[in-house]
Amino acid sequence: MSAQTPSARNASGGRAGSPVAVVTGANRGIGLEVVRQLAKAGYTAVLGSRDPAKGEAAAKPLISSGLDVVPARLDVDDAATVEALAARITDTYGRCDVLVNNAAILYDTWQRPATADLDVVRQALETNLLGAWRTTQAFVPLLRESPHGRIVNVSSGGGSISGMGAGAPAYCVSKAALNASTRMLAADLRAHGVLVNAVCPGWVATDMGGAGGRPVSEGARSVMWAVELPDNGPTGGFFRDGRPLDW
Repeated sequence: MSAQTPSARNASGGRAGSPVAVVTGANRGIGLEVVRQLAKAGYTAVLGSRDPAKGEAAAKPLISSGLDVVPARLDVDDAATVEALAARITDTYGRCDVLVNNAAILYDTWQRPATADLDVVRQALETNLLGAWRTTQAFVPLLRESPHGRIVNVSSGGGSISGMGAGAPAYCVSKAALNASTRMLAADLRAHGVLVNAVCPGWVATDMGGAGGRPVSEGARSVMWAVELPDNGPTGGFFRDGRPLDW
């Protein structure tokens, strides 16, 4: 699916008739680049950010370049902000066509499973699993009504059980759990035509990934592949660059 870019704008500032996409954790890195690519594809791209000031600062150059980007407060750990944004999107646009669950924390390379601080593990699960799940539940009513509903859970090869080792236990376990929730949500929403997939963007040069990874634009394209799937495309899968990964 590729959106067409209408020229008219509605009263909210969004382009009239544009499909709407929400991206969590989008004030930097892969999330910000996904917002840019969505807006270039003709979406009203909602840039979710825990810190509203950082979200507005990140959105400003995109808006100045003519892209339809809307910064919004969204802390996936805080049910009130999640529900408030879902209500705002409902009232303002009456639709949500794409949800990209990108927000993630705690790449805990300093830990090992046998000695891991379980409070750190719990924190990772709260954001990386439950935050994505919480946000999905809030937007499911709108996604069910979309003619081309898509949910993309930004995962990691570190969450692949088949290749899992002892490193970064909090992060990897949380991403494996996110993958499991992807399978279950895909089965639950299949009858509504909503495609739900997990995507690994690869090792990308971001604040979390560190230097040496591939460009952010390439990681974001891996996510966009799942956004742009045709209606008969796969659901409940785990992919990188459009190719299946082992669970």
